[in-house]
Parts: sequence; structure tokens; C-alpha cells
Amino acid sequence: MDVVPARARVYVAGAVLAALLCLCPLPLAHPHGWAVLLLAGLYAGGERIARSRAVGTCYPILLTGAFLLPPPAAAFVALPGALLAPAESPAGRDSRLRRVWRAAQLVLAVRAAARTHDLLGGQDAVLGPRFPYALLPAGAAVLAFCLVLTLLDGGILALAERVPARRAWRGHFLRSLAPITVHGLAALMMAVLWHSPYGPVAALLVLPPMWVSWWAFAQYDRERAAHQATIRALVQAVDLKDGYTRGHSERVGRASMMIARELGMDAERVETLRFAGILHDVGKLGVPTRLLRKEGPLTPEERRVIELHPEYGHEMVRGIRFLGEARAAVLHHHERLDGSGYPYGLAGGQIPESARVVAVADAFDAMTSTRSYRRARPVSAAVEELQRCAGSQFDPRMVGALVRALGSHGWQPAVTSDAVTPAAPASSAPVTAVPSPEAGQEDPAARDSVGRGTR
Repeated sequence: MDVVPARARVYVAGAVLAALLCLCPLPLAHPHGWAVLLLAGLYAGGERIARSRAVGTCYPILLTGAFLLPPPAAAFVALPGALLAPAESPAGRDSRLRRVWRAAQLVLAVRAAARTHDLLGGQDAVLGPRFPYALLPAGAAVLAFCLVLTLLDGGILALAERVPARRAWRGHFLRSLAPITVHGLAALMMAVLWHSPYGPVAALLVLPPMWVSWWAFAQYDRERAAHQATIRALVQAVDLKDGYTRGHSERVGRASMMIARELGMDAERVETLRFAGILHDVGKLGVPTRLLRKEGPLTPEERRVIELHPEYGHEMVRGIRFLGEARAAVLHHHERLDGSGYPYGLAGGQIPESARVVAVADAFDAMTSTRSYRRARPVSAAVEELQRCAGSQFDPRMVGALVRALGSHGWQPAVTSDAVTPAAPASSAPVTAVPSPEAGQEDPAARDSVGRGTR
């Protein structure tokens, strides 16, 4: 059983003790104790529904409490919901401990937000005439809330999950700031309406539209997760059919992503290019296994069958709408800049940009991966070969982007065959980027994008 380390339990105990101190004095004695109970009940019910249906969190209610109530009362709002909400816990971990930790974490974060808001005069600012000024204390409260959550999350990652300290906090604050800021704006709207002539009922009307939007985003995420699961299943099927591709598709996806980032593409296109790299060989599912695993030379007819795999792949993925330009990359990643590629012999700018990216990534990984029939080429040698073929086979812009990305991030060559046997040193077996054997002849390496001919 995976036991929570003792140092993590001590850390949680310290957070719980600090949270209990934050709840003093007892907030239910507050003149507006009914508001504390109302917000706490709303948060408890909303959080239970949100977590069971994976539609987000109810931070707007917590931050509304921070903007309306004194710090101890605002901190209490988080307590019942955090203790009662379902807690996802890895096998063997105590879900009760996880709920107690979550409760302490939220109590401390809300207390910090409410205290920050109060110190900057936020309580008076939301009452009406000074409303525009209310943005300043509200923004500071959101920052305090986010910062406390980040600090506590990083600490528990380092102690309970043994994540290295340099990684435990990296990037968490910036990733969480944007969504929590949106929650803070909704909470500020609720606080202002709460003090308006329309009262708390009008304030609560802010919540249904937010929950509907969370539900819509959750539906999109579930659909995307289903598509990604389909992609993983397709790639695994290809890997089982053709041992050469084992791990190759994922690495081509990674190299395609590196090129896209170096070219300054936005995050959505970078993700699309990653999918393009992962799926580029999916059409091999339509190629007879005996041809993919054939050890001897391919006949011209067999080569033509293998060269149909981009079209097979395109047919397989054409119905997955979110792939976008990745579908064109699957179809055209074996086209060459000089027009001698396949399946359609496109040249230059006729070849989609996504396909030009994947062509370079595919060739690079094929050269730097060890096969059963040859050793991997050094990264430097593979780069030289790509540069030699830039302008005829590969887009020079894509080659240059990969070279720059490799200079910044490096690359780990890999084995993609289960039966690696000793081979002659790479220097004694020169490899051309895409050999073009004469009709009726078989290149010594007849099935890779690089090193075994064209696939």
C-alpha cells in the first residue's frame, strides 16, 4: 500500500492547525451569520455536484464570501464543502486525509484573500459609489488566494509525491491565475449585486450561467479526451502490427511540436502538429503485415502497395474534425519539395505546411533511432543529412527550425525495434535521406523514411 510519508502528514497537520486558527473567532456569531450559512451551503452543494460531474469548481462562491464577510467568516464558508465533497485519491491513499488537506488549504487561501481585500478597503468599495475602485482590492485578493493555493500545492507535491523542489512550484501560479481571475470577477459581480437593492437573490442568479458554461467546457473536454483515446488506440494498433514504428510515432509527434514552436505557431497549431506526427503512419493498418515485416527486397508492386499508406491513413482520420490540418499532413508527409514524392507528386508550396513539418520530423527520428539492421546515426550526422537534402526533399525552413530547436532542447535517440543486433558503425554504412533505387532494385534499407527507402 502506498503510504503517505510522515513528513507530508506533518505538513498537513501544520496546515490544519493554521486553518483552525484562521476560523477564530467562531464566525457563526457574526451579525450576518445567515449569510455565512447560506454561502457555505451553496458551496457545499455546488462543489459536490461540480466534482461528481467534472464541471469545474465553485471558487466564485468562496471569493464572494471573501468580498462580503470578515476574514474568519469568509474562511468558514469553505469548510463544510471541502470536507463533504468527493475526494479523488490514488489507490492506497486515505481519501479522508485528502479531504482534510483540501479543507485546510481552502480555509487558508480564503482567509488570505479576505484579509487582503479587507486591508485595501474592499468592504466599503463594493457598496456602490466607489465600485470602480473595488477592482483593486478584489484583484489583490485573487492574487493572494492564488498564491496561497500555489504555495500549499507545491509543498504537498514535494513532500507527498516526492516531486523535485525545483519542479513542485514551477508554472503553477501562472496556470491557475487566469481561471481564478475569471472566478474573481464573477464573485465581485455577486458581491456588488448582494449589496444592491435587488439583494442576495439577484447575486445568486450569477451562478447558473457560470455552471452552464462549465458544463459546456466539460463536454468539450470529454469529447476531446475521447478523440485522444481513439488516436492512442490507432497508434497502438500500428505499433503492434509493425515493430519498426514502436515509439516512432510519439517521437515524430514530439519533433513536429518542437518545429512548430520554433516557427512561432500558436498553442493550438502546435498541438495539431503533434497529432499529425503521432498519426502520420496510421495508414499502415491498411497495409498487409507480411509486407511491413518482409526482410528481403520489395518488388515494385509491393512498394506501390506500401506507398498507399498515406491515403489509407487520410481515410481513417478524415472524420476527426478537431485534427484540422493534421489530416493533410497524414496524406502528404511523403511528398518531396522537388515533386518526386508520393502519393500525388506535389512540389514546393503545393505541399501543405503541416506535411512539410512532419516530413522533416519523420526523417530525423528514423535516422536517429536504432533498428535491428543498423545503429542510430548521431544527431549531428542526421542534421547534416537533413541540411544536405533541404531544398530538394525537405523544406529548408522546417529543417532550420528543427536544428534551432535541437540546439535549445537536445534529443534523445531511441531503440524502436525489439530485436536489435550488432551492426556496423554508422560511419561505415552511409545513409541517404530518401534513396531512389532504380526500377527493379531494392535499396539495402527499403522501408524507412530515412535509411530504408520510402514508406
